[in-house]
Amino acid sequence: MDEARTNKIRISLLLGALAMFALLYAPQPVLPQFADAFALAPGTVALLISAATLGLAVAAIPLGALAEVVGRRRVMIGALLVAEVLGLLLPWIPIFPVLVAIRLVQGIAIAGLAAVATAYLAEETGGKNLGATMGLYVAGTTIGGMTGRLLGGVVGDFAGWQGGVLAVALLAAVCTTLFVVLLPAERNHVRKPLSLGPLLGGLRSALRDPVLYAPYLVAALGMGSFVTVYNVLGFRLAAPPLLVPPALAALAFLAYAAGTVTSTLAGRAADRFGRTQVLLTGLAVTALGLLLMLADSLGVIVIGLVVFTGGFFAAHSVASGWVGVQASPQARGQASALYQLAYYGGSSVGGVVGGAAYGSWGWSGMTALICCWLAVAAVAVGIAGIRWRRSRTAGARRAPAGAAAASAGSAAGSGRSRSRSS
Repeated sequence: MDEARTNKIRISLLLGALAMFALLYAPQPVLPQFADAFALAPGTVALLISAATLGLAVAAIPLGALAEVVGRRRVMIGALLVAEVLGLLLPWIPIFPVLVAIRLVQGIAIAGLAAVATAYLAEETGGKNLGATMGLYVAGTTIGGMTGRLLGGVVGDFAGWQGGVLAVALLAAVCTTLFVVLLPAERNHVRKPLSLGPLLGGLRSALRDPVLYAPYLVAALGMGSFVTVYNVLGFRLAAPPLLVPPALAALAFLAYAAGTVTSTLAGRAADRFGRTQVLLTGLAVTALGLLLMLADSLGVIVIGLVVFTGGFFAAHSVASGWVGVQASPQARGQASALYQLAYYGGSSVGGVVGGAAYGSWGWSGMTALICCWLAVAAVAVGIAGIRWRRSRTAGARRAPAGAAAASAGSAAGSGRSRSRSS
């Protein structure tokens, strides 16, 4: 494997992930400004996030299949360019339902990168050090999420939601341009003819593997938890007793830096210590951070947010890498798309449900709900780990038996041959 080309792939996908996440969550830091401008409740204005993640979830499998036919690089580049154009258009739309519709289409476009990147990385890097490579890609998503939210929040405090969203779109434009220029063409991907047979066969394989259920659940429930916290965080910080100004509240998004570090470290740790242990640790750290945020102290909330963010991205890094390794080669693209479907479907549904929980029960009620989600994900990971170990043990037992049978058959054949020759 050409190390220079591998590094180029890593850098370009990091830039693509940065642009993708900056665009996907551009409205999030200015949701309170949206709510004021359009006289909407927090749960309603959260549709600007949920619409985009819903579009991504719905389009993940079709665009993943399209990439198998026309090429992964082509789909990723085209998708990010469309998403960028829509991001630049968004600040000029003064009608909320139209904004939601544009966000839906933007999410559909972003799916072209999100659903394909994992399969592209697994194929083009040959699976070598995939945990570390995937960790770097996820680090790009955390950098994009942090930078976009921070920039949008600070600019939005002075220039309104339009200025905040436009600033993020301009940042993403720079990253998109570099992504298009740097991303290498595929060497290992064999394009397939447009046929439902292989697509459905790969989809069935990805759905029938019970070990994959765990990362799918981690994606759905973990992302639902994560987007809920960040959707309502601005509202909580602005409310009594904290009364934090919007520009200062935006600094809370610096917590994303923790995800940049932990996603890379967790990927390497999974390669060394095993995915189940690292994934369970990530979920436990996520829950711990959430519990710390129950305090009414701004300092403790920020510490809790850092812990929560770091734990979530560690879990996400390991779960997404698990899909790339566990899925069979013919189902890798479909399994990756299913993971994205679960991830962003969880974001869309979880964001709405979690926002409603915050509106009805406050921060403590929302925290209790999210802890239940994380507990379900942890149980699924534990079960999948047991199943994986059992399958490995059974395979190891079958191998010697098969070798012994082959050896006996060879000896018997040799004996019959000697008998016939005498």
